[in-house]
Amino acid sequence: MQRRRQRRPRRRTPRTGGIASLTVVLGLGGSLLAVPALAGGAQASRVEWKTCPEDVVAEAAPTRLRCGTVSVPVDYADPGGERIDLMISRLASTNPDKRRGVLMLNPGGPGGSGLAQAALLVSRGLPSSVTDSYDIIGMDTRGLGRSAPVRCGIPADSPYIGNIPPYAVDDAAVTARAKVVKEVAERCARNDRDGRLRHITTANTARDLDRIRAALGEEKTSYLGYSYGTALGAAYASMFPERSDRIVLDSNIGDTHLDRDGLRRYALGMEQAFPAFAKWAAARHASYGLGRTPEQVRQTYLTLAGRLDRTPAAGFDGGLFRQFTFAYLYKASQYPKLAQQWQALDSGAGSAPAANPTASSAPSPADNALSVFLAVTCNDVRWPRDVDTYRRGVAQDRERYPLFGAATANITPCAFWPYAPAEPPVTISDEGPRNVLLVQNLRDPATPHQGGRLLREKFKDRSRLLGVDDSGHGAYVLGDDSCALNTTTRYLVEGAMPAKDTVCRAG
Repeated sequence: MQRRRQRRPRRRTPRTGGIASLTVVLGLGGSLLAVPALAGGAQASRVEWKTCPEDVVAEAAPTRLRCGTVSVPVDYADPGGERIDLMISRLASTNPDKRRGVLMLNPGGPGGSGLAQAALLVSRGLPSSVTDSYDIIGMDTRGLGRSAPVRCGIPADSPYIGNIPPYAVDDAAVTARAKVVKEVAERCARNDRDGRLRHITTANTARDLDRIRAALGEEKTSYLGYSYGTALGAAYASMFPERSDRIVLDSNIGDTHLDRDGLRRYALGMEQAFPAFAKWAAARHASYGLGRTPEQVRQTYLTLAGRLDRTPAAGFDGGLFRQFTFAYLYKASQYPKLAQQWQALDSGAGSAPAANPTASSAPSPADNALSVFLAVTCNDVRWPRDVDTYRRGVAQDRERYPLFGAATANITPCAFWPYAPAEPPVTISDEGPRNVLLVQNLRDPATPHQGGRLLREKFKDRSRLLGVDDSGHGAYVLGDDSCALNTTTRYLVEGAMPAKDTVCRAG
């Protein structure tokens, strides 16, 4: 087996810096060390499959999964050092004659658990031809859930409630937010007692995928990733092209990492996805009263947001209203709930999403997921540290993207992250097999179609872009387009990559 080496710097001394739906959901110095893809040529032990933890069993029911662990180094530059166990799950093929390998999954985030993801996809209609063709492998990636979890200790009453910053109405709001996120970054540093936080990166997670592949006894692995999972899949296909089989990347963020430009594209995505809801609501004006035309519905949004900026009501301020709207654009099935909330707020009624009953001094239930998001996003690439940079960006994007731009351009804890990136972000490689199918809705609030085009340009002839004339986040299985379902399934099962970029037109 050919070994592929990644170059990375030695560890540096850390520097200290001077909503389920809303938790949606980024100067190297020293000598470089060569790190083998499978460090030291170590032979991976095979996975021992057992019953999954009770909550995973309950979440997956009635689909039955088996779980196991794979040991990996905390630091791939020190393969003989501390190790952690990653928990993975398997939905095994029951058709040996059709089985062709393994299909690894990632639901996105970073910070989304994938242990029960196979069951979710089955419940949404994953074709049996796919489950016949593959053992489907889910997992908690390093630092998450049952894979050596990390926690910054973000309390339940923290104003840091999600990985998308709140809408900044003016420069003062950016300054106020800087204090919040600086405290979060410092809290992460204080609670990183075992020194693992800095090793949670996309590159290391891609190396973990290859350890899992080896532990499963497979020469290659196929992969299906959504949202941030596209960054992880793009990294794996670039770092280990000879071990990547059939790669499907759905709802692409545009690179192997989320950076400030990528986060700001969320605002572009909302501008492109919002018209579908506006058209839907206008057609139901008699029921919801949000506007007779899409233009009137848009104005209702802007009017409500401005009113709530000035006078919060029913637990909503303008920032929460905008984030709530953004999150509910993920699926058309959520439009009625969104319209109801708008209607209630417009009439002076309504209520905010239920507050968590946990005592304010206790950690937030989302602490682990938020911590993984921050670790991966801030460790992958250096973010601007000057608050004025974010003030300028907020002012620019408030004009460019009026619906949401002053949120996604706002400052994040990455501006004060205590660790410098240990290595550059993974560069997408166009050298390798033509095996990357990029699937992308044309109107996606979080990952606009531009993300798919960016990856297509970087992978070049290794990839094909399948656009889907639909709105929402997630196309394959999670969407309703038959063309996207059939084309992607045909590739996973038969290896039939589209001959050229194409668009599945709405029927």
